[in-house]
Amino acid sequence: MSNKNALILVLAFLFSAVAAAEPNFSSLKGNPGLHSASALVTDANGNIIYGKDIDSVRSIASVTKLMTAMVILDANLSLDEKITITKADRDMVRLTGSRLEYGATLSRRELVQLALMSSENRAATALGRTYPGGMTEFVAQMNKKAHQLGMKDSHFADPAGLRTENLSTAKDLTKMIAAAGTYSLITGATTTIRREVRPYSKRGPLNYGNTNRLLKNKSWDIALSKTGYINEAGRCLVMKVNIAGEPVSIVLLNSFGKLTPYGDSNRLRKWMLASS
Repeated sequence: MSNKNALILVLAFLFSAVAAAEPNFSSLKGNPGLHSASALVTDANGNIIYGKDIDSVRSIASVTKLMTAMVILDANLSLDEKITITKADRDMVRLTGSRLEYGATLSRRELVQLALMSSENRAATALGRTYPGGMTEFVAQMNKKAHQLGMKDSHFADPAGLRTENLSTAKDLTKMIAAAGTYSLITGATTTIRREVRPYSKRGPLNYGNTNRLLKNKSWDIALSKTGYINEAGRCLVMKVNIAGEPVSIVLLNSFGKLTPYGDSNRLRKWMLASS
C-alpha cells in the first residue's frame, strides 16, 4: 500500500470516529414535553432541532435587554463614562423598585452589566435616556437593529422590556441570540453569577446576582443567557449553551410558573443527551 493510500485510510478512520462521537440531534425521537407556550432549539447553523409555536408573536419582557446592550455597544459610546440615575429612570409602567436610587452613579459598562445579568430596569432605562438623541432615538435604533437582523416579526418599545409592546417570536429571537453572542461584554455579563458595584460614594457596595439560576448548576455549559418576566409575557428564558459538546440556542417563551423555564431547559437537555 502506498503512503498516500495509507494516509487516506487513516484520515477516513479519524473522520468516521469523530462523526460517530458527535451527537445526532437530527434523529431525536419523541417529544420533550415542554410547558412553555413557544419553544425553539437550533444548532450552530440555525437548523431547527425542536420547535413549538415558533412564529407566534409574543411579549418578551426583559429579553429585550439583549437588544438594548447591542445598540449601546454598536454606538461606540464610552463605556467608562459615568451615568447618574435620575427620576426620569423610574419605572412608571410596572412601578417596580430598584436599589439604584436617584443619584446613584455607575459607568456605562456597569449599567450594561447590571441590565443584563440582574435585569436592572433603571440601569437599562438610564442607558436609553443618555443615548445621543435621547430615548426616542434609542428605541428607533433598537427597531432598526431588529430590521437589520431580519427580525421581521419583532418590535421594541423601551430599553428595559417593561412595556407589553416589546414583541418578538421564538424564530426571531434565535437571530437576536446569534447576534448578541458576538459581543464579549454581553456573553460575559449574562454568564456572570455575582457582581459588586459601588454606586454611592459614602456607602458600601451593592451585590447583584444573575437571574438565571441554571448558571449555578455545573451540569450546564452556558455561553449566553437572559431571563424575562412581566404578566403579559409569562416567564421567558433564552440561552446559548453547549450540549454534548455542540453549541445550541434555546428560546422559551410564555412559561406559566416561575420555575417552568428551568424545568423545560432540563427536559430539553435530557431529551437531547439521550440521542448522543
